[in-house]
Amino acid sequence: MLSLDDVAAPPYDVLSDADVDALLARHPRNIVAIDVPRDVDGPDRYALAASRLAEWVQEGTLVRDASPSFTLYRMKFTDEAGTTRETVGVLGALEVVDEGAGGVLPHERTTPKAKSDRLDLTRATDTNLSPVWGLSLTPGLTDLLRAPAEPVGACHDEHGVLHTVERVTDPERVAAISAAVGSNPVLIADGHHRYAISRTFRDERRAAGGDDAAELTLTYVAELVEEQLSIDAIHRLYRGVSADDLLAIFAPLFDLSEAGPVTASFAGEVVERGALCLVRPNGTGVWLTPKPEAFVDVRALDGAYLEHALADRDIDVTYQHGVQHVIDIVGAGGASTGVLIRPTSIVEIRRTADERLLMPPKSTFFTPKLRTGPVLRPLH
Repeated sequence: MLSLDDVAAPPYDVLSDADVDALLARHPRNIVAIDVPRDVDGPDRYALAASRLAEWVQEGTLVRDASPSFTLYRMKFTDEAGTTRETVGVLGALEVVDEGAGGVLPHERTTPKAKSDRLDLTRATDTNLSPVWGLSLTPGLTDLLRAPAEPVGACHDEHGVLHTVERVTDPERVAAISAAVGSNPVLIADGHHRYAISRTFRDERRAAGGDDAAELTLTYVAELVEEQLSIDAIHRLYRGVSADDLLAIFAPLFDLSEAGPVTASFAGEVVERGALCLVRPNGTGVWLTPKPEAFVDVRALDGAYLEHALADRDIDVTYQHGVQHVIDIVGAGGASTGVLIRPTSIVEIRRTADERLLMPPKSTFFTPKLRTGPVLRPLH
């Protein structure tokens, strides 16, 4: 029997070629053989992925549930603060709705991103290969998910996180979970582009007179409460502008003070100080404490503060998770300056949902990342 440690993988969009090679070396049936097909170029790669998927189903590597079910997905890990955490959500099929229709809500503005690869892969395989991550506004959903169900498997990821999946087939429990998730809106936390692709695919299937399977998409749903979420910041990297020039722009809006050498511990320091931190190429930093009077009509989000400060300025910005990564990139000349920001609070995420607002791009980084492979959803 295959082990999930051998066949599961991180999300496709964080994998390098070397990562894919290592996963395939672990086992030729690792999900990346379908999710990141590389053996051939062009459209043939999608046909190859589809033929592999069909082969795995035929030989029993993948087994379709005989009756309607949900999958409980648990994660046990140590967060950035050193606290041991356990979370649980449910994998199932969520309705694909039009923008603004309600029921499923975006939580941040998305940046342009090529969608053709994922769409072509969905068309070829006729399968949701990886889930969208949703947050439920239903109080008490976690309580419905706590009790164990039929064990399916478990695996550890490269960060030491334990991922466990369990199948729920009891009709009464399936109905209770379905009713709970359906009773309130679901906020998309991660996978906005995957959800947009599902909408495009649904429209294509409608136009072709297809069945109803494309009206839903594979989604992991957890309750929007503190205990079920671990949120890291996504920091900013700026190019084409010096640290001194950025500080001159920031000076009217922030109180500035020297921070000394920046280290990975600043992930907690920015929260404790209530400040952002600019990172220079020499590894030193400057604290940026927002002046309340400068941001009267701006949401209390560091990303919104930076957008306001740099409005109408043509400055190249990219996004990076992990303080040490920012330090290393700026120090190596990959960016001229970095700015460390604080993680978005649960309060602001809830406000986003309740008031139907949108956050700036890359406002939240939900961790740990779900594994691809334990659960696929056929669209036929």
